[in-house]
Amino acid sequence: MSAATTPPARRPAAFLDRDGVINHDDGYVGSKERFRWISGAAAGIRRLNEAGYFVFIASNQSGIGRGLFTEDDLISLDAWMRNELAAQGAHIDDVRYCPFHPEAKLVGYRWNSDLRKPAPGMILDLIGSWPVDSARSFVIGDKDIDMQAARAVGLAGYLFKGGDLERFVEECLASERRR
Repeated sequence: MSAATTPPARRPAAFLDRDGVINHDDGYVGSKERFRWISGAAAGIRRLNEAGYFVFIASNQSGIGRGLFTEDDLISLDAWMRNELAAQGAHIDDVRYCPFHPEAKLVGYRWNSDLRKPAPGMILDLIGSWPVDSARSFVIGDKDIDMQAARAVGLAGYLFKGGDLERFVEECLASERRR
């Protein structure tokens, strides 16, 4: 006889773009030396954690396909970023990056992937991998392609135009409570 297991509870998720939302979009950021935090990034992510949201990053990273940095560089940067956030009481639950681009310099990355935003592949992959309550989930991005990816999955999308991410997250959570 086997014991019945309870499936994990479904929770809402916040899908964040990285460049332009968590860090300044200084063009193809692939190392901690080039990484500059957006004001309120850790506090905003911590606020989402405290509100019970999964926090995911879904980010186009064509700098890999363009040969500007490697996937290992990006993995190293991600580990550093997560450690920095943890030191401030915040955490990212999971990350998806799309290194592909139809005009990539490196042939192995030269194709039009359904992971690349505005396509919703990264978001769909995360939803399929975690017990996400999609009806209460949303995307925060800094470009229209982020909003297009949100719409393609039926999620609310919030366009971050810079400033303080913690303040913006509070506005998003207030909007979600009214939805």
